[in-house]
Amino acid sequence: MAETYKYPVQVLHLLVSPGHAYFGRSRDGAADVPTTDAGQVELVAGKGIVGDRFFGKAAHLDAAVTLMAVEALESIAAELGVADFNPLLTRRNVILRGAELAPLVGEEFALESRRGLIRLRGGRPAHPCAWMDRMLAPGAHAAMRGRGGLRCQPLSDGVLHRGPAVLHSPVPLDPCRAGAPVLLRPTRLP
Repeated sequence: MAETYKYPVQVLHLLVSPGHAYFGRSRDGAADVPTTDAGQVELVAGKGIVGDRFFGKAAHLDAAVTLMAVEALESIAAELGVADFNPLLTRRNVILRGAELAPLVGEEFALESRRGLIRLRGGRPAHPCAWMDRMLAPGAHAAMRGRGGLRCQPLSDGVLHRGPAVLHSPVPLDPCRAGAPVLLRPTRLP
């Protein structure tokens, strides 16, 4: 049985969009697709976020939910010498503060908010597209490489809420980060 670590995180944004906004040539501009920065989202195991463009799409079942750490965007903005970016422009579903996502590739983990627990499997990194140069700032596409977030598969049904949350991780994260973890000795993710 693996050890489980609990980290305090903040769910800052929950993006739900029924369609793709970034396709074609960036010089033509983004599509006018309604997006919702929701207070909560409903996740369905194996399908994704209800109402989102990737929900139940066969090609995206293992990557239906994208997570991103806002700290990566803040760092990229500082490197590029621009004001902070609007995190919703990245089109990632869940924007978190306080989470290290790269160690979760290939791992099962959970996000707990308002006593509800959503189990996820970290899939592949969420690579940025060339649109980031137009939507965020010139150079953002290259700067986001390796920091574009994490694509995940939901393993359980439930509701994820904006606000304080807890990341249940099988991976001990960087001990220098702000929120020190609480180690729970051998437990299994629910």
